[in-house]
Amino acid sequence: MIKRLAIIPARGGSKRIKNKNLNIFHGKPLIYYPISAAKNSKIFDKIHVSSDSKKILDYSNELKIKTDFVRPKYLANDKIGLRDVVKYVISRYQKINHNYDEIWLIYATNPFITKNIIRNC
Repeated sequence: MIKRLAIIPARGGSKRIKNKNLNIFHGKPLIYYPISAAKNSKIFDKIHVSSDSKKILDYSNELKIKTDFVRPKYLANDKIGLRDVVKYVISRYQKINHNYDEIWLIYATNPFITKNIIRNC
């Protein structure tokens, strides 16, 4: 059986739109939509919201996404690419013997993603 990890990167320090991941879009915080789609797809063994923001992680926890670790500040600035963030998350899980066959990256600011889109991928 294939083990899948979904990583939803959601940095707290957006400069253009303050707190964009938690901004309300059609009645819900923007990050609600990718988290909900990932959960409802029922294909992931683990959904990890990678964030340095306590507010974002608290909201993720309200949606029953357990936070295993917080993204360090050195990986949460404008000069850090998603590749470094994904590598960090994978390495942290490997250290606790959580290995995955597939790693999926789902953007936190995609309110149009659905469980069906994820399943069809």
